[in-house]
Amino acid sequence: MDKSILVTGSAGFIGSRVAALLVKQGHHVVGIDNMNNYYDVSLKQHRLHQLERLSGFDFRQIDLENGDAIQQLFEAFSFESVINLAARAGVRYSMENPRVYMTTNALGSLNLLEEIRKHEISKYMLASTSSLYAGQTMPFTEDLEVNTPISSYAASKKSAEMMAYSHHFLYGIDVSICRYFTVYGPAGRPDMCIFRFIKWIDQEKPIELFGDGTQSRDFTFVDDIARGTIAALKPVGYEVFNLGGGNQPISLNTIIEKLETLLGKKARIMNQPFHKADIDSTWADISKAKQQLEWEPHTGLDEGLEQCVRWYRDNLPWSGRIRIETPCI
Repeated sequence: MDKSILVTGSAGFIGSRVAALLVKQGHHVVGIDNMNNYYDVSLKQHRLHQLERLSGFDFRQIDLENGDAIQQLFEAFSFESVINLAARAGVRYSMENPRVYMTTNALGSLNLLEEIRKHEISKYMLASTSSLYAGQTMPFTEDLEVNTPISSYAASKKSAEMMAYSHHFLYGIDVSICRYFTVYGPAGRPDMCIFRFIKWIDQEKPIELFGDGTQSRDFTFVDDIARGTIAALKPVGYEVFNLGGGNQPISLNTIIEKLETLLGKKARIMNQPFHKADIDSTWADISKAKQQLEWEPHTGLDEGLEQCVRWYRDNLPWSGRIRIETPCI
């Protein structure tokens, strides 16, 4: 049997782009996703429908927490590498339901690692988060100590990173960990600010803005993240890579102004208190990824936002009905 690449979370925002790019590069991809309803499932179905048109992609609806199902999957296919993008995401919802974050992000990762060990698969790529850098000096470098997570989400990702390291140390599994910085793009998650702002401005509804809008992020376009994720499949031993825009952070106020211009409408802003679990600002030092992975982002913010607005408009009226979720930022 020819070897495949396993992509977990393949109906997700990043996972669907990674799977599509791998198939276009000539790989056979097996994608799994539990299709949970953390956010509007129709958006996941939309992404999955695009993937299922590609020859070389097989999908299975499987939950990472189901150890028996994961075992059967690894017995059915021969994997050369595993890209783990399945996760419960979002800082604020992790405070409401912390247990599911640990069972999915930590236990789910362990289920994969144990099958990787048993089947002697050489490569594991784990998606992690810039949320681990809360309170550190910017720009964030991978060698900073990240031992004080300020949300259950960040803590669960730290747990997954540590289990990946222990399996690397004990069993020689080659591990790349990619810490993503505020990923945005077409068909983006509706708990992230870009989708929310586009929908609210277009429908002339008040924007729910937590804080005064001066908080900033290192926004990174999803296709750049997909390229970096695949680049991280190279043998590295055990390494952590920041995948971010690498530029001066952009404030949410600036994002709103740019979207107003693209949509031709004025935003109505309803300010809410800044959330305790949020980070005021993020900024990635991406020099390590440039050096070791030969990766850097290509898509500028203006081009990326234009693609987001175009996707939203091209998919109306359905895109305008996508349910807005508890915000991530």
